Amino acid sequence: MKKQIVTPERMAKLSACLEVNKQKKGGLMPVLNESQKIFGCIPAEIQKVISKELGIPMAEIYGVITFYHQFSIEPKGDYIISVCMGTACYVKDAQKLVDEVTAELGIHHNETTPDYKFTLMATRCVGACGLAPVVIVNNREKGDDVFGRLTVKGGEMKEIIAKY
Repeated sequence: MKKQIVTPERMAKLSACLEVNKQKKGGLMPVLNESQKIFGCIPAEIQKVISKELGIPMAEIYGVITFYHQFSIEPKGDYIISVCMGTACYVKDAQKLVDEVTAELGIHHNETTPDYKFTLMATRCVGACGLAPVVIVNNREKGDDVFGRLTVKGGEMKEIIAKY
């Protein structure tokens, strides 16, 4: 089941964003940020539209997208499960949380479930070391939920996944 990324409604939002940023110096970053929010990724089809409208070569746009971690050319799930792998979280068994998500959803780091509901990401330090280990579940429309002091023994990851 392939996720429908480009829809007329989403293209209208992109067009409005392009119109606002067309003449601005440095307008590419706001357009890419908004595109990521609108589509959940920035595939080649969208890059071509941005290139044409802003007059920026595709190679430059692709270079920016692949340089910054927040951008993706592949669709992500509706919910992104980010497991902090910073030192404090890692020593408090964050890898076991990753393993539990992998076992529960059948996906590994940087993979998305076939129904596009979940994407698993192992991230660097999120700055919540006092809550180690930390998992953040992000929904681009609803924001972030932060879960801390998790344990595999408590079955908390299964509960978190079930919540979504």
